[in-house]
Amino acid sequence: MNVRRLAAIDMYGSRGTTRRRRIILAEFLVGVVLMVTWGGWLLVPSDGTGTRAISLWLVGAGLNYAPLSLYALALMRPHALDAELAGVDIDRELRRYTVLQLWVVVPLSLVVLAIRDALAHRRPGTTAQ
Repeated sequence: MNVRRLAAIDMYGSRGTTRRRRIILAEFLVGVVLMVTWGGWLLVPSDGTGTRAISLWLVGAGLNYAPLSLYALALMRPHALDAELAGVDIDRELRRYTVLQLWVVVPLSLVVLAIRDALAHRRPGTTAQ
């Protein structure tokens, strides 16, 4: 799974309106801030295993929105989203990434995938999906 493509498809949706791009960017940014803050706030005074587990899950899942936010900010530049999705079957990708976006609930999964993609781009002779 390509996290940048996930952000691009989510921002484009079915019509690619500017309004949707802004809403999705706001969702990603608010997701990072609220989930990490709430998780940290719960973690500090927690004394039970259950509360600690939920707190760590909130922080980990919230951090998944960080790479999405960074990609969304980059894709907000003029023509960046169109260039990212050039030649892509939007309907097919929407169906595919609608299911794949469930990885957001797995703590740090999108962070790991984004790092993997970034490292793959840096290695000579390799290409990402």
